[in-house]
Amino acid sequence: MADKKEAEEKTAELIQLDFSEEMKTSYRDYAVNVIIDRALPDVRDGLKPVQRRILYAMTELGLDPKKPHRKSARIVGDTMGKFHPHGDSSIYEALVHMSEDFSLSIPLIDGHGNFGSLDGDPAAAMRYTEARLSEGAMTMLENLDNNLVDYKPNFDNSEKEPTVLPALLPNLLINGTTGIAVGMATNIPPHNAGEVIDGCIAYMDDPDITVEELMSYIPGPDFPTGGVIVNSDALPGIYETGEGKIRVRAKTEIENGEYGRKNIVVTEIPYTSSGNKTKLVESLVDLMKNKTFEEIYDVRDESSKDVRIVIEVKKDRDVENLLNGLFKKSPLEDTYTVNLLAVKEQQPIVFNLKSLIAEFISFQEEIYTREYKNRLEKAKDRSEVVDGLLRATDVIDLIIEILRGSTSVKQAKDCLTKGETKDIKFKSKKSEEDAKKLDFTERQAEAILSMQLSRLIGLEIKKLYEEQELLNSNIKEFEKILGSIKELHKVIKKQLQEFRKKFGAPRKTDITLIEQTNYVVEERIEDIYVLIDKFGYTKSVDAATFLKASTDQLKEFLYCIKMKSNDRLCVFTAEGNMYQVKAAQIPRGKLKDKGTLIHQMIRLGKEEIVLYTGFEELFECSLLFATEGGYVKIVSGIEFDTTRLQVMATKLDEDDKVVNIVKLTATDILSENRKVIMMTNSGLSLGYALEEVAEFKKTSRGVRGILLEKNDKVSLTTVVTPTDENFEYRGKEISVKKIKIRKRGVKGLKTSL
Repeated sequence: MADKKEAEEKTAELIQLDFSEEMKTSYRDYAVNVIIDRALPDVRDGLKPVQRRILYAMTELGLDPKKPHRKSARIVGDTMGKFHPHGDSSIYEALVHMSEDFSLSIPLIDGHGNFGSLDGDPAAAMRYTEARLSEGAMTMLENLDNNLVDYKPNFDNSEKEPTVLPALLPNLLINGTTGIAVGMATNIPPHNAGEVIDGCIAYMDDPDITVEELMSYIPGPDFPTGGVIVNSDALPGIYETGEGKIRVRAKTEIENGEYGRKNIVVTEIPYTSSGNKTKLVESLVDLMKNKTFEEIYDVRDESSKDVRIVIEVKKDRDVENLLNGLFKKSPLEDTYTVNLLAVKEQQPIVFNLKSLIAEFISFQEEIYTREYKNRLEKAKDRSEVVDGLLRATDVIDLIIEILRGSTSVKQAKDCLTKGETKDIKFKSKKSEEDAKKLDFTERQAEAILSMQLSRLIGLEIKKLYEEQELLNSNIKEFEKILGSIKELHKVIKKQLQEFRKKFGAPRKTDITLIEQTNYVVEERIEDIYVLIDKFGYTKSVDAATFLKASTDQLKEFLYCIKMKSNDRLCVFTAEGNMYQVKAAQIPRGKLKDKGTLIHQMIRLGKEEIVLYTGFEELFECSLLFATEGGYVKIVSGIEFDTTRLQVMATKLDEDDKVVNIVKLTATDILSENRKVIMMTNSGLSLGYALEEVAEFKKTSRGVRGILLEKNDKVSLTTVVTPTDENFEYRGKEISVKKIKIRKRGVKGLKTSL
């Protein structure tokens, strides 16, 4: 029974939850925590919680710019133990980031030791490095103890931490920030401190100022790494909506190099490569090795304190064209995505330029109001004390008499504040009556009772009068400031102008509008030789390699065709087709290399190749076509001017095919001495003058050049000159003199073979 009762009690304690609702609630809580407490900055001080806690912990340690550096491990330990229990590595990474002058316009941490570099070198372990607050950080921490901001309990209620730092500089715009939360991200670029301060002052002068008018003071981001913003036309839209993309490119110079070469020298890199310069250089080297840009001779990093990346360009190359290509295909130009997202009153909001400045000025009005209220209160308190001390000097003898006649401090204090004289011994009745008239305040009475006798010296009394005059002046000034927003703005402007003198610096990033220019692949035209062996394996070699080759080395190649590197190899087949392949696509190699089958390069199939020629040579000559069926014609090389990879070269009858194609020069065509010789499988031959062969289009079949007997076919057609004595036919030398020249159409004569 007891077990049953206990089981019922446990069942009654169970809470039934809907799984999907619980997941939604838990994930929403997690998302809010990441958004508000970790990833996004506060719009007022521009800091994420971890950054704010680091700076506050360093303040607690007394690490101001005039104090010695302290071990980073101690700073991280204090931050993690007191305010930010999320792991030491994330805290140290945030501390290192705040020290990087290549990431922030005004670093907040003064690091000592290896804190990483622009190249991408990591910082040393926290046990080896030291840090302290920078001058920039002090603009966010001054007067922190003067009740300028609210405090909240830390994670375990053992300490208190500020909800926001009393930042007197617009840190969010000056240093920028980046962060990824749940379902959102912030990416605020850094800006020039002097320009942002000018913009803030302009806003205070005219709260109705437009974003466009603000841009006359803040024209665009100013990255610590410099560079050039090349799409200035996008900036107005970005500052109006709070979102957009900026194209940033490296700043380059052209210098004369060695041996007639030109050098592209990179002096400033895009902000997107900040802290990763080595990777940028490696990407340039890869582009050179992969021959993406054949114009590059060498890439080297000559950087020391300043950036200097040298891209050496081959001689006689178009440097500007190469630079356009590098901007398009390398990290020398990159896109920076802007998203002006920050937290306001526990809500993530996308701001524009004006609203960011408005939020900062509103925050300044708040903290300066609190500051001057504190100062006014302290001035009034001190004025009350000084008034009491001055009144006390006028009745000092009476006060001394009261003190001498009192038995306790409380008795004397009551007499000074309330005029109570009971049990106090006075020297005279008049003194007692005068004492009853005293009405000092509690604060005045305490000051009188603790006053040293040295304050009764005439010089000291004079100082009290001077102090009273100064206090009255200050009280009047403070009340004036607190009573007028214009007067309050004057104070804010004065402080900002002092910061401008201290932190203002010339702009590093240029802003311009440059249209993207296409990179034109620069072809290096040179003489090459295309070598084809008896199996059809094809390769190309440069002219120097070919000319150095011996006769024995070249003996294995059936064809050695001289071409230009930008030429095309034209292949004519017995089936009446012409194929083309670019010389650049023919594998370049050495004489001993095997090469690639021509059939694979042009997908030739089983067609028989009749002629190889370069397009440039073809364009300057004519072709004599002869078919097995005895048809001949001359076709101008211009007929084959096409970019198509496969075209019809000549028209053929069914079952006919091209047996020979002879290249003819203009001299051959015009000469009266050139003879055409045709030979058949049965051994018949016929010769006639070349001038008798008519020129036709490539789409024509031609005319009959020889009458054939049944089942006979033309096996050879050639053109000879008067000086030719022999020609080769089926491996034998045939004497030209034995070929009787007849008119066309006459039956061929039998010749001895």
